[in-house]
Amino acid sequence: MAGFGAWSKLTTWIRLELSHLTTIHASDRLWQMPFAAALASGLPLLIGAYFNHMNYGLISSLGGLVFLYLPGTPLYHRMVSLMACAFGLIACYALGVMSHFSSPVMMPALIFTAILVTMVCRFYMLGPPGSLFFIMAASIGAYSPVAFLGLPLVVGLITMGCLLACLIGFIYSVYILRLQPPKPVPPLQPPTFDFVVFDSVVIGVFVGISLAVAQVLQLQKAYWVPVSCLAVIQGASLRAIWIKQLHRVLGTAIGLLVSAGLLLLPLDKWGISLTMMALTFVIEYTVVRHYAFATIFITPLTILLAEAASLGHGSMAPLIQARFFDTVLGCFMGLVGGVCLHSPRFREVVGPQIRRLIPSRLVP
Repeated sequence: MAGFGAWSKLTTWIRLELSHLTTIHASDRLWQMPFAAALASGLPLLIGAYFNHMNYGLISSLGGLVFLYLPGTPLYHRMVSLMACAFGLIACYALGVMSHFSSPVMMPALIFTAILVTMVCRFYMLGPPGSLFFIMAASIGAYSPVAFLGLPLVVGLITMGCLLACLIGFIYSVYILRLQPPKPVPPLQPPTFDFVVFDSVVIGVFVGISLAVAQVLQLQKAYWVPVSCLAVIQGASLRAIWIKQLHRVLGTAIGLLVSAGLLLLPLDKWGISLTMMALTFVIEYTVVRHYAFATIFITPLTILLAEAASLGHGSMAPLIQARFFDTVLGCFMGLVGGVCLHSPRFREVVGPQIRRLIPSRLVP
């Protein structure tokens, strides 16, 4: 009987997990938003392809991701929010690139950036994707092979990408507000120590630890580990974190097969640009409906984003294997961080220590 009860619990758990993996959520997101997002990140690629500088286009394309922070509020609030996010993305990328010149500084710089950005996002109640793309920009910048005198150039390139995204955001907003009424501006909630400070510190520390683990293991593209860690650890509950890391690992595994198929195609600079725009459209249309399905397309997009300028130079098999390992390691670190983040005992022990480090007049 005991064995039968254990089997019954196992089958119930499997059914529950499968139901989460197969549930498709309803969304009112229209096709115009994914199309505008594809333009914001894709036009810099097309411009880079035209001038035969895909490496420049890829950096500006990273700035185009700021379009995804466009809220559904009235026009004045949309543009102020988008421009503020653009400034934050530029600053994070610049800080990441500057940390590139000293390896020991990378982890402390990423921890500082993750803590500060997460605090600001939580204080101002910034919606999804939250601090993800800010940390992604900082991580990619930290591993960008940029000479010291090239720093103004790359920061300028990502700035131009952000400015283009703001322009597209303005045109899109003027059009879409004729189809949909704006949502009210959400009032700011009184900040709490646990939500704004404690959670941000824990998230930032685990993002930094994940980078340190990747460096110890001498991973070639170590920045994907903290990005995957952050994507998972931001779940609202431990259950949400578990579901998200499961979606991300399974979606990445299937996405690597899609990536292998794409990399076998004879893609030139124009084909790469158009493929990345198509992937962006599919991702933004489906991510609010099914995260694992969207991750299938996120995987080849991130591979192209990091390697488009060097495709065709050597085998892509090691890259695909490394990408999967990076994702699994990052998700594991995010899950461990989520366990600590949602542990009452951990909060009781660590919370007072963090509170002592901050002046009392700054703690709500």
